[in-house]
Amino acid sequence: MQASESPQRPLRRAGLGLSLTLSLLISTSLGAFSPVNAQTWPARPIKLVVPYAPGGPVDVCARILAERLTDVLGQSVLVENKAGGNAVIGTMAVVNSAADGYTFLVAAPAHTGNMTLLKKPPYDAVKDFAPVSLVMLQPMFVVVHPSVPANNIGELITLLKNNPDKYNYGTSGTAGPQHLMGEMFKSATGTKVTHVPYKGAAPASTALLSGEMQISFSTPTNTFPYVKAGKLRALAVSTPKRSIFAPELPTLAEQGLTGFEFSSWTAVLAPTGTPKETIQKMYEALQKVTAATDVREKFFLQGMEVVGSSPEQTADFIRQDVTRSAKIIRENNITAD
Repeated sequence: MQASESPQRPLRRAGLGLSLTLSLLISTSLGAFSPVNAQTWPARPIKLVVPYAPGGPVDVCARILAERLTDVLGQSVLVENKAGGNAVIGTMAVVNSAADGYTFLVAAPAHTGNMTLLKKPPYDAVKDFAPVSLVMLQPMFVVVHPSVPANNIGELITLLKNNPDKYNYGTSGTAGPQHLMGEMFKSATGTKVTHVPYKGAAPASTALLSGEMQISFSTPTNTFPYVKAGKLRALAVSTPKRSIFAPELPTLAEQGLTGFEFSSWTAVLAPTGTPKETIQKMYEALQKVTAATDVREKFFLQGMEVVGSSPEQTADFIRQDVTRSAKIIRENNITAD
């Protein structure tokens, strides 16, 4: 038996060794061409999280971007609204998501304002995010309901001083651009107006249209269609020069209130840890989208000015806005409602 078995053992071992070698070669080859390794970003749908209700300027901006990004990236880009908590709910959803390039935050001024407004912010506006691009800027306008008997800023100030706490102004949330500008206005004019925060700019505009709110410090997105239709009245713009979106409208400075250089903004951010290559690809895709003439026209019609800053420039902007927001919030004693 031993003589007859001995020749077979080397054969078995050789066969086993050959089998293992072939298996290794096959698995290595399959690994090299497996779907996982072959995938390059993006390989599945991407989410743009908007921390506000649908219909506001941030949401409108996100939807304009998503539609065209879908074409540029070859994958569906979906907008997901997660409103509430002064933008904290949607922001934390992004912070807690995988840093794999499939979830992005569409941020606005409340993002940086929360760093000072909240006693214990659950996120860090700088450290928890990898900036992609500052997409657009928007001027701010003083808009009133037709029931308000004021046709210019001087008349509005007189009315408010003669009727302290009688009038309300609605905003997209505490420490957002509407709120910051509203409190700056009150401080500069010595007037008393009650702030009422909503879960987004669209609900706040609805309240203004109904007369539930009488005053708004608003971007053009939600109010200007109604201003043009005669349902609301615009009194001034907050930028140093008249806006290209409403050149006939005088600035606050022209009407005696100086120091109101104030604009809203929207930026695309990713969770910290997102691969730099992915950040760069997303930035390049955004550049292609916002360079398109029809997209720029859509932004213009919404009162949005395209910026398109680089990830590095956006990071600098976010840091500066944290400081700027902190100054406004502290000087005007803005607190969380």
